[in-house]
Amino acid sequence: MLVDEARIHIRAGKGGDGAVSFRREKFIDKGGPDGGDGGDGGDVIFEASTSLNSLFNYSRLKHFEAEDGNNGAKKKQYGHSGEDLVLQVPVGTVVYDDENKTVVDMTADKMRYLIAVGGKGGLGNDHFKSSTNRVPREFKPGEAGEEKDIRLELKLIADVGLVGMPNAGKSTLISVISNSKPKIADYPFTTLEPALGMVRYQDKAFAVCDIPGLIEGAAEGKGLGLKFLRHISRTKIIVHLVDATSADPKSDYKKIRNELKKFDPELLNKKEITVLSKIDLIPQIPKDFKFDIAISAATGKNIDKLLAQIASEL
Repeated sequence: MLVDEARIHIRAGKGGDGAVSFRREKFIDKGGPDGGDGGDGGDVIFEASTSLNSLFNYSRLKHFEAEDGNNGAKKKQYGHSGEDLVLQVPVGTVVYDDENKTVVDMTADKMRYLIAVGGKGGLGNDHFKSSTNRVPREFKPGEAGEEKDIRLELKLIADVGLVGMPNAGKSTLISVISNSKPKIADYPFTTLEPALGMVRYQDKAFAVCDIPGLIEGAAEGKGLGLKFLRHISRTKIIVHLVDATSADPKSDYKKIRNELKKFDPELLNKKEITVLSKIDLIPQIPKDFKFDIAISAATGKNIDKLLAQIASEL
């Protein structure tokens, strides 16, 4: 199951307290203070990974804490620093703060970002000795680590985004041209989550994402569109499928374009290939609708031409 949004609470480790201790050993006169410093608290770090494709790990467990630093000890022994907490997220995850401002966009494999800094360890009483204070009992407690509420949002990274009205043939097309095997049926909203597939054409390879659930009003939350429109924002090319068997292909096309505009006007500036699909189910091609290529994913007609055009545009 694709989980593409999560809210979590993170806390970096607290620094360990400094120690109050005095050296008392036989035959050593005036041993003096020897309290060690506390260790630093662990940091919280995000790391992007291509081995993950969902935020599922953060859908149930909501609180994450790095290890606290250990307290200082006698004989000027420093406390161990706390272990850093590394939280892995899929490549394409955007991190927002509690004011919904973008903190970082995790766009590359192995990319790391320090999101919360651990508290500094406190000073032991050894630091407070002086000529006028030979028996210091002062020490500094460890500082608290940073604590934050975070929102994670996954935007799939694909070269090509497939859009269109429900049942326009997107799932069939992506199953034919890629290694993706989505659910296919003869009714709307078959696809309930984005399907990502890798396509190989001649000497080129590119990722294709099927964006499900777009209908009129998707940008306002109708259907499934609002939940998945974010995944099209990273694509380089939009392949817009229009069902040739529709009563009004031109109207279907305009409805989808309007939803893209309402969600993000910049989407209309992306290169678009308009594809008339399911031409095997109609007696003749409609003449009142302008398109770039007509295909049938079921019979394979013009699929190579479509892939060649996508590869050329990329």
